[in-house]
Amino acid sequence: MIIIKDKKLDAVHNSIAHGFFGRQGGVSTGVYGSLNCGPGSNDTPEAVRHNRTLVANSLNVSLDNVTSLWQVHSPDCIIIDEPMAEGDSLPKADGMVTDKSGLALGILTADCGPLLFAGKKADGAPVIGAAHSGWDGSLKGIAESTIDKMLELGAEMESIRATIGPCIGPKSYEVSIGFEKPFLERNPEDEHFFREARKEGHLMFDMPGYVASRLAAHGVKQVTITGHDTFAMKDEFFSYRRTTHAGEPDYGRQISAIAIKE
Repeated sequence: MIIIKDKKLDAVHNSIAHGFFGRQGGVSTGVYGSLNCGPGSNDTPEAVRHNRTLVANSLNVSLDNVTSLWQVHSPDCIIIDEPMAEGDSLPKADGMVTDKSGLALGILTADCGPLLFAGKKADGAPVIGAAHSGWDGSLKGIAESTIDKMLELGAEMESIRATIGPCIGPKSYEVSIGFEKPFLERNPEDEHFFREARKEGHLMFDMPGYVASRLAAHGVKQVTITGHDTFAMKDEFFSYRRTTHAGEPDYGRQISAIAIKE
């Protein structure tokens, strides 16, 4: 099982456990091989549940306490106080925060950026957050919304640490010219996150760098980028774009999760 960790994130509080999980170490087969944690895929529910159990065990929480969202590329973040069952009843949002122990906040990705957050209240109690940040959600402000919800729970800004996990990297994220327009309309200085591509009429976009800049501008001065490129690292991560290019019928989703241990 591939589990990427940021020691600085765990160091925020001794009760925090987290992991950016890759695609290895599960029971799924075919295009889902092998740690597919996405209920929204066409993988068997039994395999997905088994894989999510492996993740829960690694974080020392129960499977039922691994909470996900119905991710819709929005700027919306919610406060989680109790576990939520998988299914159509999941709230449509892309960020979640909690100060409750025993809950694992899980973000599903296959090229978009998984963001994990940790902070502390004035009394030292931990507050955690997780967000799904593709290009659309990043532009709309999902990172900022998640930070604001952590502050709402009492986290102190200077204590908040954020880690940007495995996602499509700046050497792989090719976009058509014109894609950059809404970014530059918002802030012309963000031009440096785009560079010319080898393919005519295209640009390369540094999405993790862009997200890090948005976090810093909102007051988070402790930001880590793990630097793993999901598109390029075929054996380690699922990738929606790689699957699309290959003409495969579906794709797996890796999970990134953070919890406050009981």
